[in-house]
Amino acid sequence: MLNTFVRVSIIYLVVLIVMRLMGKREISQMQPFELVIAIMIADLASVPMADTGIPIFNGIIPILALLLFQLIISLINLKSITLRKIICGKPRMLIYRGKIDEEALKKEKITINELQERLRQNNIFSIGDVEYAILETSGQISVIQKPEKRTTIPEDFHILPDYEGIPYDLIIDGKVMHENIQAIGRDERWLKREVEKFKIKPEEALIVTYDGKGQIFCQKKEIK
Repeated sequence: MLNTFVRVSIIYLVVLIVMRLMGKREISQMQPFELVIAIMIADLASVPMADTGIPIFNGIIPILALLLFQLIISLINLKSITLRKIICGKPRMLIYRGKIDEEALKKEKITINELQERLRQNNIFSIGDVEYAILETSGQISVIQKPEKRTTIPEDFHILPDYEGIPYDLIIDGKVMHENIQAIGRDERWLKREVEKFKIKPEEALIVTYDGKGQIFCQKKEIK
């Protein structure tokens, strides 16, 4: 039992490190070769965990080899546009100037119903509202709506909104985020004073945030 636990722990850590080194893409944003490698890594990791008679290195070494292979392909993608198109493919226009390209749908094996579903996932419920729809190499569909259907923005009315900046988490679950406090040019004494304005102590806060306008949001922990 102990032997199995140790093997599983080691393989888990190896796979976790490998996946982190591969990058931070979501599954839906993976290129085909990345998804294939991820599936192969999962399969290789399961073999030494299921069969304790197989040396653990028989699973780790192929996983590391796949990591090396993935890093090489990623480097090639960065350096060569031609090979990038071969390995990852290239985007395809599914709707062009408001007209559905039936030939493109056929080549990509996408039905009209699937296209409508993907558009709804982009909060577009009528194909008639779409000017361009592009199938990206990740499999996601990017959509450009017709000018008269697009959501208006402040620029349309010649309005310049105030700069907002990035909000910082100063306290999470009662723990002070020291790096974020330094990033906004403050210290813990200032944080304590600001939190006490909400009639709580820093360790009692569920979350405290500081936005680009200098406003502070604070909520007290209810569950202790």
